[in-house]
Amino acid sequence: MGVPVRRLTVLYDAQCSLCVHLRHWLQRQRQLVPLDLVPAGSHEARRRYPRLDHERTRREITVLGDRGQVFTGAGAWIVCLWALAEHRPKAHWLATPAGAPFVRVTMLAAAKYREATASGTPSGTQACDDRCSVPG
Repeated sequence: MGVPVRRLTVLYDAQCSLCVHLRHWLQRQRQLVPLDLVPAGSHEARRRYPRLDHERTRREITVLGDRGQVFTGAGAWIVCLWALAEHRPKAHWLATPAGAPFVRVTMLAAAKYREATASGTPSGTQACDDRCSVPG
């Protein structure tokens, strides 16, 4: 049996408008498992997780459980939804083989959006550069 998760830390790219938007969205949701939202690569992230590859967390969504669990890529997106009251049933379905294609399409769409917003770099925003890549 797995170790229960009582709290999750989501490392998000604070330089990406989509990531910041999703951070605010997560904060507004009713959480069954509390989410700490910390900028990837920040002093706080490095203090909490000194052994983590912080350059990788800037390129790939990373979620950490309070018992040492590490979720990246599709698993990180799913665990974020699992922590939310209204989205837990959807997270369970997305974790199945039937739901996997939807996770992949969503991740590709997010990467395309980041790429599109980085190329135009509207005033006040920064380019996503290599952080826009889709995790393998």
